Amino acid sequence: MQSPLFAHTEVQNQDHYSLQNSYLLRVRLDGAAGPDCLARKGSMVAYQGMIEFDGEYQSSGRRSGRRQTGEGLDLMRCSGQGTVYLANLAQQIHILDVDHEGLTVDSAYVLALDSGLHWDVIAVDSQYGLSGTGQYNLAIAGSGKVAVMTSGKPLMMPVTPDKYVSCDADAVVAWSTGLRVQMQAQTSSSSVFRRRGSTGEGWELNFVGQGYVLVQPSEQMPPQNAVIGQGLRAQYGLGAQGARGANQGNAWS
Repeated sequence: MQSPLFAHTEVQNQDHYSLQNSYLLRVRLDGAAGPDCLARKGSMVAYQGMIEFDGEYQSSGRRSGRRQTGEGLDLMRCSGQGTVYLANLAQQIHILDVDHEGLTVDSAYVLALDSGLHWDVIAVDSQYGLSGTGQYNLAIAGSGKVAVMTSGKPLMMPVTPDKYVSCDADAVVAWSTGLRVQMQAQTSSSSVFRRRGSTGEGWELNFVGQGYVLVQPSEQMPPQNAVIGQGLRAQYGLGAQGARGANQGNAWS
């Protein structure tokens, strides 16, 4: 058999996390010699070797936080000896090394992380429930790797003490935990929920300090069997697709 498809055979390397291509994450597991992989539930597309998949236990604190904030991670534990391939809706995948700086990320964009990392739900400065990133995110700490997803090729923006960065709250994926974050609405209207005149721009996240911000070229995740809301309320995150609606955070999950 012959086909151009044979140009897409397995990537051979010894890396713990690597990219098979822009849309497939390759995770190499070494049994007791390395950390397990905590992956997004249902993200496995293929594997080789003796791999076990188990539901990941969540503490009562994490379950309580999930109920109260809508933010959290639905994970499965991948362990054993072999190779696992992970993907989600053909989104682009990016591997990050988490160190002393820490990473804050919207849970909707997390594909996988090392089992040795620790994560907690934190609040972003806001008195409103908003679409997009919203008022709660995950702070990931420790030493290890995290694989995040974006809709399209992202932009990594440096933040320095003399150059702050403002981003659309619906486009922000992740940022350095040490950055100071404030949510703001640059609007000329007396109504805080009305976007700037007829520009369509609304809520922003303002970052100050030293670190990085990851932004995707899209203001929402692709649909995952979600019914898109209609009308003015849904447009501004107040309807069924709003922060307090059935589709929490306007992240199509």
